[in-house]
Amino acid sequence: MMDVKEIRKYLPHRYPFLLVDRVLALEPGESITAIKNVTVNEPFFNGHFPDHPVMPGVLIVEAMAQAAGILGFKTMNKGPEDGSIYYFVGADNLRFKRPVVPGDQLQLEAKVISERRGIWKFDVRASVDGDTVSSATILCADRKV
Repeated sequence: MMDVKEIRKYLPHRYPFLLVDRVLALEPGESITAIKNVTVNEPFFNGHFPDHPVMPGVLIVEAMAQAAGILGFKTMNKGPEDGSIYYFVGADNLRFKRPVVPGDQLQLEAKVISERRGIWKFDVRASVDGDTVSSATILCADRKV
């Protein structure tokens, strides 16, 4: 389990763009389960359907990619302080099943599919109360900064 203090060691993102609040389970080289608590105070709700607040789909994808990034960094046993950055470089089979609204707890899951020459492929899924919200296969690239 990782709290936000430890998460910040593995992700270069900061408020308001850090989209992982806690890691519930992590098996390096295999999988991660994390959460994002969605509150009405999120800055994007001010402009994204303000009368019917819905979390932007691109931010759901970003949250899944951030969870995958933590898994990748933990698997490689390094982080941004080691001069490495993890870029989100692609998504295949991206689907959205239902909106995410204030009060939801987004559960983020990522599983390693493969890694070749610093390009990682993950199967990712976001859910609320066990119901899939979004899923995709994403690619991330480990690069030196």
